[in-house]
Amino acid sequence: MSGDGSPELQVDGSGLRVGLIAARWHGEIMAGLLEGAQRALAEAGVADVTLVRVAGSFELPVAAARLARTGGYDALVALGVVIRGGTPHFDYVCEAATLGLTDVAVGTGIPVGFGVLTVDNESQGLHRAGLRGSREDKGREAVLSALETAVVLREVAPRQG
Repeated sequence: MSGDGSPELQVDGSGLRVGLIAARWHGEIMAGLLEGAQRALAEAGVADVTLVRVAGSFELPVAAARLARTGGYDALVALGVVIRGGTPHFDYVCEAATLGLTDVAVGTGIPVGFGVLTVDNESQGLHRAGLRGSREDKGREAVLSALETAVVLREVAPRQG
């Protein structure tokens, strides 16, 4: 979801179990994303949260897959930051994180909130991190998207097992 045109989401997440996976690269931006995500979880009434920290955005899919395989999670949320540099590394990491997290969601049926910022520079990341003065709170948006999807899926097709 992007700032303009994003829906106003309000979700009752009480009773849901959520796995929150957060990268460590770009500490200031990640602190904002993580705080926004944790605030959204609390506001939605989610009390059962497992936080897993990984090195970077490339590692998010494997951690999400492991949590998904352990069972019992209604939703996962992945938070990370990839800032464009002067090499193709940005493209590889962004694609790997996106496709990996998509594979986890589709393969397991567990919604994965995509809170991975893929930005051209640090300033863009800071504006999306939910920090004081930020224009957007992508950590919050990722949580609310995952929770809403979990609630909808529970209503239309309860998970088996």
